[in-house]
Amino acid sequence: AHHIQYEVEDIENILSTLPYELTTSQKKSLWEILQDISRPHPMNRLLQGDVGSGKTIVAGIAAITAARGPNNLQAAFMAPTEILARQHYQTLTKIFQDFPGGIALLLAKEARAFYGNRLEAPVKKAQLVKDIAGGKIKIVIGTHALIQKTVSFSRLGLVIVDEQHRFGVQQRASLIRSGFISPHYLSMSATPIPRTLMLSVFGDLDLSLI
Repeated sequence: AHHIQYEVEDIENILSTLPYELTTSQKKSLWEILQDISRPHPMNRLLQGDVGSGKTIVAGIAAITAARGPNNLQAAFMAPTEILARQHYQTLTKIFQDFPGGIALLLAKEARAFYGNRLEAPVKKAQLVKDIAGGKIKIVIGTHALIQKTVSFSRLGLVIVDEQHRFGVQQRASLIRSGFISPHYLSMSATPIPRTLMLSVFGDLDLSLI
């Protein structure tokens, strides 16, 4: 896995720009994730919390960290429905308005891109796919459209999957295999899952609770 570097000061700067302060459990989950992605072996972590508990923000900060500065990596954020994907895209582009690295939405019949403080706009899907392959877009949010054969990433460092149990094993595996180096892997769920079932669905993983 890519060794994703971060400075505590940089994270505190990001936190200071948020429209509200993170809760103690959100901060704890964020630090657990940041410590995992700074290690050379791939993270495999489940972020669990109710709907509206702020999982998207925590995952978004991890994605921004992977994309910024010396890391210069890409993050793929996959949701099971177009409605959820749009919600994540709206949340991240609203909160990280100053992020210049490019945040995109890729759906089966829709493509949008946002480059910090510039108007967000629809783009041609073929152009967006080309920009993702060339590394011009750092954070890509979408549905199973992200794992089409036509979509490839140049430096995929972090994969975030929302409600992972609603995706097939092969779908998840194809996203993880899309690069030469295994990316760090964060799944999110609002559904409390018993430990025994969690191991059979997700494999061996660490748990963060909000």
